[in-house]
Amino acid sequence: MIATEVGAALDGERLDRVVSLLTGLSRARSAELISDGSVSLGDAVAATRAARVHSGQKVVVRWEGEEPVAGPVADPTVDVRVLYDDDDVIVVDKQAGLVVHPGAGTPGGTLVNGLLARYPEIAEVGQLGRPGIVHRLDRGTSGVLVVARSPAAYSALVAALATHDIERDYHALAWGRVAAAAGQIDAPIGRSSGDPTRMAVRHDGREARTGYRVERRYRHPAEVTLLSCSLETGRTHQVRVHLQAIAHPVVGDPRYGGNRSGIVFDRPWLHARHLGFRHPVTGEAMSFDSPLPEDLVALLDTLTPEDAP
Repeated sequence: MIATEVGAALDGERLDRVVSLLTGLSRARSAELISDGSVSLGDAVAATRAARVHSGQKVVVRWEGEEPVAGPVADPTVDVRVLYDDDDVIVVDKQAGLVVHPGAGTPGGTLVNGLLARYPEIAEVGQLGRPGIVHRLDRGTSGVLVVARSPAAYSALVAALATHDIERDYHALAWGRVAAAAGQIDAPIGRSSGDPTRMAVRHDGREARTGYRVERRYRHPAEVTLLSCSLETGRTHQVRVHLQAIAHPVVGDPRYGGNRSGIVFDRPWLHARHLGFRHPVTGEAMSFDSPLPEDLVALLDTLTPEDAP
């Protein structure tokens, strides 16, 4: 039996996917357990595999004759760039191309595997398949994120995420000329009805707000705008989906309309530049910044600013 509390990283996910992640069983087998009444969500037996879980809910999975697969294994070959650590938190500057935790199609070689080699105690923190992970960055996104090193830190950081008390700011290079100097995108986000691996703005989605400010506009070889984006909520692919929704997708992001003529880039031009939070144990204000990686700077250097002579 496995009993655990849903963390912020799984908030809004389908129950069958959550059961699969917790147990290491296939999605099909997880669905069977739900249909058999072997899974409880909150205080009631789960009625459907498609139920959405919410942060703080309790999930209980009961089954016989099968054991969950082992959690992620330590891999010292993974390059983990640590900005800060103490007994409770680890702050990492993730490079583009590195997946945060194992999942379908990526069984190893992730940030979690590298962290386990350096901090084996996180194996007992948080959720089975993603130990220590409080929030994620997409594979193609670089920048700063915090990992919990102790159970107390995990609970406090998950709560801080739920109440929007963690500052997360990004730099994004967006297609087109963003006219307003600053603004806010307030549009709910949910799973795309046509492709469950993609997110989309949906009237029945979960609330999502992204603030933005224009840093610089460029006119050649194409019109693009450098934005500073702040997350008031933390939905999957939020910046990418919101910028696509206002017709200014992230340069280099093929999934959300960011591949256009004029500029070719091999990943989304998106960087988590700043992270701020209260230390989950001491209460001290913590602030971390990640400089733009070389590949993002190199692309900016090829662009002609709008105000250039």
